[in-house]
Amino acid sequence: MLTLNPKELDSRVFYSYMTGTVAPRPIAFASTVDKVGNVNLSPFSFFNIMGINPPILVFAPNNRGRDGSKKDTILNLEEVGEVVINMVDFSMVQQMSLSSIEFPKGINEFIKSGFTEEKSVFVKPPRVKESQTQFECKVLEIKQIGTMNLVICEVILGHFSDRIIGENGKIDQQKTDWVARMGENWYARADKVSMFEVEKPTSKIGIGYDAIPEKIRFSKILNGNHLGQLGNVETLPNQDQILAFRETPFMQEIIEQVLYGCAFLDNLLHAAAAKLLDQNKVKEAWLVLLQSN
Repeated sequence: MLTLNPKELDSRVFYSYMTGTVAPRPIAFASTVDKVGNVNLSPFSFFNIMGINPPILVFAPNNRGRDGSKKDTILNLEEVGEVVINMVDFSMVQQMSLSSIEFPKGINEFIKSGFTEEKSVFVKPPRVKESQTQFECKVLEIKQIGTMNLVICEVILGHFSDRIIGENGKIDQQKTDWVARMGENWYARADKVSMFEVEKPTSKIGIGYDAIPEKIRFSKILNGNHLGQLGNVETLPNQDQILAFRETPFMQEIIEQVLYGCAFLDNLLHAAAAKLLDQNKVKEAWLVLLQSN
């Protein structure tokens, strides 16, 4: 394993390792204005949601690497403490990238990148009309640490496109197409092909990893994700359920392979359980695994 001490390296070198591994990072496409109304639009990938009540978003424009000067976004926020954070999806990623060019102060990146200004309701900066979600925010604090300017914002109004709203009135993740920053020139696309679900262990208490029988826990076929799924169940199937499952065609086929000497039982059970777990069929996987008893 490569071990690096940031104090022994140039900051930009260690930065490349951080951005290549702390990823993917959502993008805050921030629109701001200065005291005379000049508009700025810039993307920042040091960004995330940090609070629920009140709703808090945080992003961090770092000072320019070439001379240490503050970026126009921070200069604007010091004059007008309001910002719209527009979320970026795949349909606008190239235009967003174009807006990141360091145009001279006072140049409107909406115009340079071809985005459409839409008037905000409560704040002075305009929204990006093409964005599927826009958050109007008041700046609570700007905290400078080294070359970083940490902007803490309270969301006072959110706008969500009908295109990403499901029948239940909530955000339908499969209708979104967000992009996020990786390292160097790389981005990630969170579309319905690449997304997957993980059941939250919220209201229940799972048996835990340590309660999984050793010969399952130390399997050479099941991986850590599989064991995490197995440890998330509240109770194991009882003996009646195990015996009933043994009579199913699925199990009879496995037993037949063992009888004909095709493979060891445990290997077949673990391989079958792995396939079931990949389909999120956790109960069935347990019923398979417990057949070895």
